[in-house]
Amino acid sequence: MIGRLRGVLLEKRAPFLLLEVQGVGYELEAPMSTFYVLPDRGAEVILYTHLVVRDDAHLLYAFASEKERELFRNLIRVNGVGAKLGLAILSGIEVESFTRCVQEGDTASLTRLPGVGKKTAERLIVEMRDRLFDGPREEMAGVLPRVGSGQVPTSDAVSALVALGYKSQDASRMVRQLNTEGLATEEIIRQALQRMLKS
Repeated sequence: MIGRLRGVLLEKRAPFLLLEVQGVGYELEAPMSTFYVLPDRGAEVILYTHLVVRDDAHLLYAFASEKERELFRNLIRVNGVGAKLGLAILSGIEVESFTRCVQEGDTASLTRLPGVGKKTAERLIVEMRDRLFDGPREEMAGVLPRVGSGQVPTSDAVSALVALGYKSQDASRMVRQLNTEGLATEEIIRQALQRMLKS
């Protein structure tokens, strides 16, 4: 099992990363909560990972903190929640907010996340209650402050939202409603997800 990687960030295009570790390039998928705190390309970063082995592929998922990885691992143990939905949930809601929703039985907030219907929200609440952890969220480990990526922010943001499970039309609408001037891709995605959760 690959549990942690330290290397140079070569590419970042949500939700995909390419990390070079001693000459080996690892392809990773990560939630937006991790993208928000990533440094620019060429910087060194430490990421916590989870390996999923399927018949047709070995997929490596990356997280900025052990707490996010722990939540992801608990999410994919819930019936009907796969890795893609787990990433979408972590991208749309912070660990503490998710914990609060489960503890308070707040299905309304959970159903605002892409791919989470009422039945899935109810199942998450029932199955996750005993698995959640308490305490303040740890600092994101081993990452430097994020700086601009130099990509086309609005189109990259729409692509990332589609990859997270939103329909293309909805993703475009979410981004169009924002004042995106001068914003990096990650900030556009963050604001779009926050607006969606409040609607």
